[in-house]
Amino acid sequence: MHVTVDVKGEDTHEVELEAADGRPTYADLLGEVDLSPHEVSVLVDGRPVPEDQPIESEHVTVLRLIKGG
Repeated sequence: MHVTVDVKGEDTHEVELEAADGRPTYADLLGEVDLSPHEVSVLVDGRPVPEDQPIESEHVTVLRLIKGG
């Protein structure tokens, strides 16, 4: 599955993702771009989605909840 990940205020990543059971989750996607589900929210069409939900969109937005300082 090909997914475009737009990390707001940072980079955009193009990710090819496969999971062992064939249904990768948003947590799997975050792992591919080296982000923790504890520090971000994943948005699809402007709405947050649970990290354990299977990916259903080819474009997601990631919003950092905490940024270093």
